[in-house]
Amino acid sequence: MSKHPCQVGPIEIGGPGTPLVIIAGPCVLEEDAVTRRIGLFLRDLCRELGLPLIFKASFDKANRSSVGSPRGPGIHEGLATLQEIGRELGVPVTSDVHEPHQAEVAAEHVDLLQVPAFLCRQTDLLVACARTGRPVNVKKGQFLSPAEMAHVIDKLTASEAAGIVLTERGTFFGYQRLVNDFIGVADMAEFGHPVCFDVTHSTQLPGAGKGVTAGRPDRALHLARAAAAVGVDALFLEAHPEPSTARSDAATQQPFEAVDRMLREVVAVRGALEMIAVGD
Repeated sequence: MSKHPCQVGPIEIGGPGTPLVIIAGPCVLEEDAVTRRIGLFLRDLCRELGLPLIFKASFDKANRSSVGSPRGPGIHEGLATLQEIGRELGVPVTSDVHEPHQAEVAAEHVDLLQVPAFLCRQTDLLVACARTGRPVNVKKGQFLSPAEMAHVIDKLTASEAAGIVLTERGTFFGYQRLVNDFIGVADMAEFGHPVCFDVTHSTQLPGAGKGVTAGRPDRALHLARAAAAVGVDALFLEAHPEPSTARSDAATQQPFEAVDRMLREVVAVRGALEMIAVGD
């Protein structure tokens, strides 16, 4: 339980007795039929398992490996589509913003603003997001220690952010892969704000692909189990019916059958922890 739960639409993240929240969707907005198929799958699975869902998709991926990589439909078309999908699914939505001027526009369409890891120190971006009145999810840069996220929290708090979520997406860079430090995850939780674990991006192999990011999607299940056991408040993941055809992060997105298994197993892990707590 967090000292400062974060309210995202009707969903409370990190409150007393609240279930694990799932933040999930495709990496970037796909063709409408594909995006909606992903949304319906995630909504129905999360409903079955009693897990609140926040649907995520990017309207623009500004941090692609190659200048020729697909970036998405753009801010106006993309945000309108994302808002419409959220209404159809009956769930809150989120998207990432890369520049301060995008924050106010995005806040009119989404329930949670997301700050990418490489931009987590950008003061103007953090302040702009906080001042919209929307809660803000900040992914921790792999170049920061968990303790240094205190400065991010200070910037958001000073700007009167409506709520704060901190996301772990790979603690630091190792030998062409991201290394996850679960002690660091627990350290971030001590700030008192909800902590989310980014399952799929944590399986990336930076620099290992040719013009694209490579990955180890087969290890996502292991990371999700570990994060659930540590006691995170939310899990972030990207799903696609055919990951190899995804417009972004094809090497790390999870196929539907893997997502189904993953969420069922993390529910079991959480259930086991709750039973232990009751026994204590």
